[in-house]
Amino acid sequence: MRRRTLLATGAAVLAAPHIGRAADAKTLKFIPESDATIVDPIWTTATVTRNHGYLVFDTLYGQNDAFAMEPQMVEGHTVENDGKLWRLTLREGLRFHDGEPVRAQDVVPSIKRFAARDAFGRALMDTTDEMRAASDRVIEFRLKKPFPLLPNALGKSGTIMPAIMPERLAITDPNKQVTEMVGSGPFTYAADEHVSGSRVVYKKFAGYVPRPDGVGSFTAGPKVVHIDRVEWQVVPDPSTALSALMQGEVDWWQEITPDQLPLLRRGKTMQSRQLDPGGGIGVLRFNALYPPFDNPAIRRALLGAINQADFMTAIAGDDHNLWKDRVGVFSPGTPMASQAGIEVLTKARDLDRVRKEIIDAGYKGETVVVLTPADYPGINPLGIVAADVMTRVGLKVDVQSVDWGTVVQRRSSRKPIDQGGWSAFVTFLNGTNNFDPAGQLGIRGNGDQAWFGWPKAPKLEEARDAWFAAPDLAGQKAACERLQLQFWQDATYLPLGAFYATTAYRRDVTGMRSGFPQFYDIKLD
Repeated sequence: MRRRTLLATGAAVLAAPHIGRAADAKTLKFIPESDATIVDPIWTTATVTRNHGYLVFDTLYGQNDAFAMEPQMVEGHTVENDGKLWRLTLREGLRFHDGEPVRAQDVVPSIKRFAARDAFGRALMDTTDEMRAASDRVIEFRLKKPFPLLPNALGKSGTIMPAIMPERLAITDPNKQVTEMVGSGPFTYAADEHVSGSRVVYKKFAGYVPRPDGVGSFTAGPKVVHIDRVEWQVVPDPSTALSALMQGEVDWWQEITPDQLPLLRRGKTMQSRQLDPGGGIGVLRFNALYPPFDNPAIRRALLGAINQADFMTAIAGDDHNLWKDRVGVFSPGTPMASQAGIEVLTKARDLDRVRKEIIDAGYKGETVVVLTPADYPGINPLGIVAADVMTRVGLKVDVQSVDWGTVVQRRSSRKPIDQGGWSAFVTFLNGTNNFDPAGQLGIRGNGDQAWFGWPKAPKLEEARDAWFAAPDLAGQKAACERLQLQFWQDATYLPLGAFYATTAYRRDVTGMRSGFPQFYDIKLD
């Protein structure tokens, strides 16, 4: 299937409406993937909220370009008692945006709140006997058994973000959103200038103290701010976005659509690059609470209808520099990735056989509500192709095209479809989440505590636990192969291929970090 052309000619760009000229050289105007409809960084796995979070908040550890952890808010740590006692010491001079110092008493409830909603954080807390503030600057972990991945859990760069916030906010029920944004990150959130669906504004925090040592890399090292203001301009139409970039009305567009790249490359004032080396894995995620996808056999049958190349071509055409198929659970090219059981996706597709398997599994004609984001051209084609495939194998499909902010909000609903619920949605699992089982959202089978869809898959959980218990890299790889084989049985989602998004920006924008949009180190030359 070919991706529908969003921009027929260069004239369409020139004719697109203006969105306002960029301001002075100290203001960066940026077009994000969507509006930040949820601003609590632990409350959703939406990457736009994670990106917002790294402006406002900081983390105890950072991840460098080699995906190794480095101290960030912490000055350092010590490990004693055969790996079961960790003491983390905060850097001096850290302050929140309200002027209050960052204390260990703020860190402890922040970690607890993060861990209540994050799989990696929960794994750490399950291994923790006691976590306490030993002093204003020292956080102490007493563990039941060694957990060498503790810095990885507290500095993970994927969603959900392990943000540190003041105690008065961190004690908020994890199931209730925090809306007052007070962090200790490089920027403050200008709530009074946030216009829903249009603009989000951040201002330089004069009291931010970067790390005094190291090299800026991914989310690690000194975060030095050179600009006074960041304005996110929400522009759902790709033609308008490209026009704004080419005419100098904005400085940076997070994700240019692949069919616009040739036009962009003709301009002398713009450039592009792929920020995330891990790419993103497209997924069709099921709601396991209600028929028909509460039935693993029906989910498993649909594997036989999926051709990953169809989905990736719908996103990016035939440019194989932008996508890969034959993709399993983990990001291609990373240590835990394998081809175990991949034949379920690569053998000849037989839709008649799939239709029969679905009926034999007990499908009774239930309506399948598929949520797809009409305003998100980097995801919406996945929903269109998925709905077409499901219809062709006999499912009664109701495609609901809404904006991405609505998808993010509705997918958290556990109500049945006749009360505004859903059956499936499409998205990308961010590459930084997909390097190992600790942060991979879609493989959890722990019911109410799992990612949206809430499947119960105890054997998948056992396979994940085996990875944590593996003694070395070889054991971890073997555990991930067994996990992937079990994943094909439970099919908590369908992997649709790996896509490597391209960001576009003006040549006078320098200092851009890899991974995802970050705004420290950026200069407007």
